[in-house]
Amino acid sequence: MPVLRHALIYLAAIFALGFVLGTVRTLWLAPAVGHLAAVALELPVMLGASWWLARRMAARRPLPSRGAALAAGGIAFALLMGLELALGVALFGQSAGQWLAALTTPSGALGLAGQALFALMPALVWQR
Repeated sequence: MPVLRHALIYLAAIFALGFVLGTVRTLWLAPAVGHLAAVALELPVMLGASWWLARRMAARRPLPSRGAALAAGGIAFALLMGLELALGVALFGQSAGQWLAALTTPSGALGLAGQALFALMPALVWQR
């Protein structure tokens, strides 16, 4: 249960930040600098927040092993992908296929790489 709790807290906090930054990126930043540049500007902020939160959680409520931390990140990633798909369908009228196809664009691939690092962050910062 600690792994699931860790994953849900980690996901909720980073998803909330990503929702706010994603709104700013989509409505204001991307029209000004292009979609790929907007994602490239947002990504370090998201990864920095992921690193900070993962470190804080590891210090306050450490998981028993690096494997448990990896599992928490994997659960958070799977739930994040589900939430991203749901938002794509609900807010942008995308089909699941369109959402998946968007991940193959340069900006989509960059975002997916950032999400993969988000998933790995709890294991990367885990310490005994």
